[in-house]
Amino acid sequence: MKRIYIIGTADTKGAELAFLARQVSARGSTPVIVDVGTRAPATAVDISADTVAVETVAGHGPVDGGSILSIDDRGAAVAAMGEAFARYVVTRDDIGGIIGIGGGGGTSIITAGLRALPLGLPKVMVSTLASGDIAPYVGVSDIMMVPSVTDLAGLNRLSRVVLGNAANAIAGMAQAPPMHDDPQGAKPALGLTMFGVTTPAVTAIAADLTSDYDCMVFHATGTGGRAMEKLADSGMLAGVIDITTTEICDLLYGGVLAATEDRLGAICRTGLPYVGSVGALDMINFAARETVPAGHEERTLYQHNPQVTLMRTTADECREIGRWIATRLNRMEGPVRLLIPEGGVSALDIAGGVFFDAAADAALFDAIEEETVWTDQRRLLRLPCHINDRAFADAAVAAWREIAP
Repeated sequence: MKRIYIIGTADTKGAELAFLARQVSARGSTPVIVDVGTRAPATAVDISADTVAVETVAGHGPVDGGSILSIDDRGAAVAAMGEAFARYVVTRDDIGGIIGIGGGGGTSIITAGLRALPLGLPKVMVSTLASGDIAPYVGVSDIMMVPSVTDLAGLNRLSRVVLGNAANAIAGMAQAPPMHDDPQGAKPALGLTMFGVTTPAVTAIAADLTSDYDCMVFHATGTGGRAMEKLADSGMLAGVIDITTTEICDLLYGGVLAATEDRLGAICRTGLPYVGSVGALDMINFAARETVPAGHEERTLYQHNPQVTLMRTTADECREIGRWIATRLNRMEGPVRLLIPEGGVSALDIAGGVFFDAAADAALFDAIEEETVWTDQRRLLRLPCHINDRAFADAAVAAWREIAP
């Protein structure tokens, strides 16, 4: 039987956890209160944080559970409990939905576990931090963050409403899974990456494949690439058409839309069919003009809007980017097709465009070609067209159909 897991630090949020359990129960679901606190609970719990109970959270930690609970440094204790909760929650097979409540420490602990759960499993986090920058807590998961408005320091007329609404949300999601207009899994899912400057290419590719595939397009903003690769690691994608690899520029050169060092790692691990390209590798993304690092005043800059400034990659940077990509291509065991559009890699990198730089592009293209070990499985296609030309989209579709499972 699937149950609703209710997570919090029961030493400081006992009344709120008990209230949520009553609300969930009144809506016909079975609540399970899980304590992730580091002190004695102020309410009855079903799963304890301590090591006395038969089933504990801390017992799943990186060190002995008792050691976690005796850590004097609060930051270290929170980090250890977060890791323990993430390890604990993935062992459960009876979670129909999960809801957490917390301030700074509780939010850090609980969202560590929520991020470890599969996409699509209902997750709600009621937090005092939910109206600020929640990126570190949500990551690339589908956690629904609910601002608590007042502090979670006892029940009051407003917190009862907020928590009651959150209970309604998690119970409703758990009891009534979303309806699909197509039978679930009728078409295999395909991940694609897009940026504004590669939109024509990716739109055309998706349009050509949508009759056979559920085309999932990800905005290449750092989190977009991570989300796509999380789906790949989770076995939810049939393959990837990674036209827009621009996040690598920001990773290597300090941009604000950076990938992690694990970009392309999921493709290496899974062996999924991969059609890749060099979309928007002509740019490093910064915020407003004044945020461009000192010393780059003479670089070619383009103000996309008041909040976004782009900096053209140099030939030396492009050469290093190409080498970085080649190291990942060489680790891919599945079928690979890498497409190089010799006419330019973005809407700005085109003859007459502000970022057009044939020498920089050549450095990128040649580094990829020279550093990659090409095989029958791993092939390079150099195309005499621009990335947003129809001919490029046609070539990408043909390459995918050649290696599609």
